[in-house]
Amino acid sequence: FLMCAALFLLTFALFGQDVEHLLSKDAAVGLFTELRHMGWAVAVVLLVLDLFFPFPASGIVAALGVVYGFLPGAMIGAAGMIGAGVTGYGLARILGDRACGWLFSRDELNRYKRFFDRWGAFAIIISRAAPVLPEVMVILAGFSKMAFSRFVMSLSASAIPVALLFSWMGASSAESPGIGIAAALLFPLLLWPICVKIARI
Repeated sequence: FLMCAALFLLTFALFGQDVEHLLSKDAAVGLFTELRHMGWAVAVVLLVLDLFFPFPASGIVAALGVVYGFLPGAMIGAAGMIGAGVTGYGLARILGDRACGWLFSRDELNRYKRFFDRWGAFAIIISRAAPVLPEVMVILAGFSKMAFSRFVMSLSASAIPVALLFSWMGASSAESPGIGIAAALLFPLLLWPICVKIARI
């Protein structure tokens, strides 16, 4: 778990400053406004790439709420989040036992499998709004071979409400989009300690 989290944090350390400048409070709104007819597709791609690079998913979805409105922004954001989750899960399943042997001992892998059999859906849902944890959880779900139908249901049950929340933050601050995007970026950081504590149970 710590190794997976460290890999995601490493990408933030390497590329975070450039990404934050590219998708600062108002830059994302300007980008989606300029590419209005195709901006939604760019947003979905950015949300999927958030699996590999430190794109601020909450800020992107908030910007979608500013540009496209509450419900359309939430639908686009949820599609991107679900796409990222399915991509991460699929990659982990494809890499399979060979990658597992490098990352985990057999005993650790068996523990993860037991954990995801019992608590996988709960872990995916509670981690969705926090930074880093969603990417780690979907990767571990794939390595643990969590049932795909259960994984998708859990992912959707978490991504849709979170997308609604962040899009609402953006849409409700359309006149001053920086405020809503800043709130959406800060909110996941506040949840991080809570999600980590619950994940240890």
